[in-house]
Amino acid sequence: MRTRLPVIAIDGPAASGKGTIAANVARALGMHYLESGALYRVVGLAALESGIDVYDVDALASVTRRMRIEFEDGRVLKDGVDVTDALRNEGVSAAASRVAVHGAVRRALLDQQRAMRRPPGLVAEGRDMGTVVFPDATLKIFLTASAEARAERRLKQESRLQWKVFCAISGTATPGMQSGRKPRYDLRPMRSPWIRPDCRLRKRPTPCSRSTRRGPAEASRNRRV
Repeated sequence: MRTRLPVIAIDGPAASGKGTIAANVARALGMHYLESGALYRVVGLAALESGIDVYDVDALASVTRRMRIEFEDGRVLKDGVDVTDALRNEGVSAAASRVAVHGAVRRALLDQQRAMRRPPGLVAEGRDMGTVVFPDATLKIFLTASAEARAERRLKQESRLQWKVFCAISGTATPGMQSGRKPRYDLRPMRSPWIRPDCRLRKRPTPCSRSTRRGPAEASRNRRV
């Protein structure tokens, strides 16, 4: 029986650190690396370059199917052209957020993502990686972080101006995110809603100390000592 190539799928909310971890794991294991967020930024860039309305689903799906997206040595190539620096543009990021909500665009990217499963294996990071794109992934990880840690990480990644934009679109107060609140674009109705995979590994918040977990009987015994 043919053995399928290994895939490590890492999912989780924005700014949880999954991109950094995925890239480091891929480098350490000598595996290919896939960042799904970059794919949608490439589609957003293509829409801006071609003058396509970000709400024209048919046109977006068509241009997505025609594109060839590759990752090489930390760079992103669109039809053989290095567009890594262009993807950092604020306008491209905004366009990416809008095109990513279209189910037709997500479906058009499926084949490209699955085609990146090449020897010796793949570390795939991003939304739906362990549920839709690679449901048979060898290892599925759902990476979380506190709202404060995510806010601090985002602040370090972006300039102060970009941070204000992020806060505006996520409904978040500066300088920290409100605890337990997700960005609005994560909650927006979509044809491909965010599904948490049934992971083998899930990073959880640090468990509370033993003293905070004591039941009434144990607490009573401790008070009598």
